[in-house]
Amino acid sequence: MKLIQHDKIEETINNSELISRDLSWLKFNERVFDQIKKDKRNIFEKFKFLAIAASNLDEFFMIRVGSLYNYLDYDKVRIDYSGLREDDFKKKLMIESQHFHKRLQRHFVKELLFKTQEAGFILSNVRNLQEEEQKTIKEYFYKAVYPMLTPMVFDGYHTFPILMNKLLIFGVVTIGPGEKKDNKKLSFVQIPSNIPRFFELEREDMMIYVPIEEMIREHIVSLFRNVTIESINLFRITRNGDFTLEESEDMDSNFLEEVKRKLNERKTGRVVRIEIEEGYSKWMVNLLKQRWTLNDDSIFKIERKSLMDFSGLWQVIGNKRFKDKIPATPRPVPPLSYPEAASEDIFQVLKHKDVLLHHPYNDMEPILELLDKAADDTHVMAIKMTIYRLAKNSRIVGALLKAVENGKHVSVLFEVKARFDEENNIREAKKMQKAGCFVIYGVSNFKTHTKLMLIVKKEENRVTRYVHVGSGNYNEETSRIYTDIGLLTTNEILANDVSEFFNVITGHSAPTNYQNLITSPRDMRNKLIEFIQIEAENASKGLPSGIFIKINSLEDSEFIFALYKASQAGVPIKLIVRGICCLRPGRKGLSENIEVISIVGDFLEHSRIYHFHNNENYRTYVGSADAMVRSFDKRLESLFKVENEFLQKQLMNILRYNLWDNENAYVMQENGQYISKKPGEGEEPFNIHQKFFELMPDMIEEVRLIEG
Repeated sequence: MKLIQHDKIEETINNSELISRDLSWLKFNERVFDQIKKDKRNIFEKFKFLAIAASNLDEFFMIRVGSLYNYLDYDKVRIDYSGLREDDFKKKLMIESQHFHKRLQRHFVKELLFKTQEAGFILSNVRNLQEEEQKTIKEYFYKAVYPMLTPMVFDGYHTFPILMNKLLIFGVVTIGPGEKKDNKKLSFVQIPSNIPRFFELEREDMMIYVPIEEMIREHIVSLFRNVTIESINLFRITRNGDFTLEESEDMDSNFLEEVKRKLNERKTGRVVRIEIEEGYSKWMVNLLKQRWTLNDDSIFKIERKSLMDFSGLWQVIGNKRFKDKIPATPRPVPPLSYPEAASEDIFQVLKHKDVLLHHPYNDMEPILELLDKAADDTHVMAIKMTIYRLAKNSRIVGALLKAVENGKHVSVLFEVKARFDEENNIREAKKMQKAGCFVIYGVSNFKTHTKLMLIVKKEENRVTRYVHVGSGNYNEETSRIYTDIGLLTTNEILANDVSEFFNVITGHSAPTNYQNLITSPRDMRNKLIEFIQIEAENASKGLPSGIFIKINSLEDSEFIFALYKASQAGVPIKLIVRGICCLRPGRKGLSENIEVISIVGDFLEHSRIYHFHNNENYRTYVGSADAMVRSFDKRLESLFKVENEFLQKQLMNILRYNLWDNENAYVMQENGQYISKKPGEGEEPFNIHQKFFELMPDMIEEVRLIEG
């Protein structure tokens, strides 16, 4: 297919009514990168966001670029939201990716490296160390590292070795004694992932970090004796990690074996990117490009002064010596609806009122306490849960195992297709199954992303169902850094809905209707679009209207075009979209009444809220679903309606505070660019990641999102 010219590509993109999902994602990572540039952050915080941005880019290439190659390699047609076919889109995507990669590298070299010493540490190669330190390095290399290294030659007698995804690799070009210069051989030395990224040395009040690759580079000659080393080339490959499981209807051990097989394929999937130090052997790179069918735009050069794979910086950030250098997060505060938290029995509290939790401002402890008590309570008969991602040494698993030991019925759906958590989920699921839990390994072709928990307790002459529904995972670790919303309740209407939904998940049931639950893949898109259309009708009649949505990603085209029509009808629409946003705000005649902001800061915004003004008869839903094709069509998702007036005000205030933020907010422009929002003249700084810790109940009494 003939590629179109650069100017034509830009014109096609700008004329599209939708923004490319992948190009929008790169803009999101630029907002992460922007955190590194903020003066208020110290070097350790900057390194943290650098590591996050680099890890994000790795995943982007594994999943999004990997997915694109699935079309390119098999000659399948793909038309992006930008209007571009697959080849032209790849050209644009690689240009943008290369620009981002270069900015990340240059900022590290020019702005961050020289600031490390004043923070109490240095990144150093071996030759800049003191003599005694060099001896220590040499001793460590020969005792601990050398035995782990395996040079693998590729020539007419040896097949091309399997090079692993995201490992640091040395490509060593050698010439044997007496051989001609053009009779080169290429060997690979992979650095095992279980060797620490840096060797740490203490020098008085200074920590010295020696990258493992610099230690190996200094002594690599010991692996290639009596041959001439022509070049030593450090590189790293990224493989396609995007696969679609062809699940059968029979979710048994065969399915688990299928998942395991796919995980192994991920390790040897198609190469989509090579990162390599400048000064590399062109002969070697040409060989690799030919081997992996790559063009020059897939070769990402790294300055010799820089560092390959910034995710290794977590070792520096995590050093106990620097623990006090990372700004402490304020202690969680009691939920607004449950100020007496930890002083009353949670079962008794929930019989009389609902509790809304807003993490990380509120602790996850009420959920854990409820589970712990349920595991021991002789009157609790059953516990049902969906699990997507778990913490290491999870209290959730511990409580469920205890419940089984105490004779309770425990049903758990482990989503073994949770990307990059598959292996952990399979391991934990098998542990629970062995203990006697009823374990479900996913539902047909759908990924179960909904977050539900149901506890059934017999109390006197009745059975009470205790329910938790939320936007976040049952994960104690991420609950401290992800903003999420959860509802604890004994509301019978919602309990009936959740019970029915569990029957769908664990059995063969198709409920005719839910009262306070909207689920996918059945009816979520249609229901939400219906609510949008009602707002448009109200605006057309001159009635108050408004749409306020907070989500991670906005990508579904039907949903977006419904918002466009509502905007054209005069509905004020304010969207808080952390990551991907394929909607164009503020385009004349299309979306003039739509504003989009993104919040990126100390916490990862993960909560989803859908609020519709509905002529002051508010509709407010919370849950696990973003406005994406995968959420509406390919996942089991749920949104639950919040009807309690005080809790609804709390959710409206979350939306209001997000819109007020002028320290973490970025305003999306019609062309897809983002501008950092700053305090206006005479305006006080407003940082939601601080303000929610200070929130009191009386501060939300008069909350309104539409004035008048």
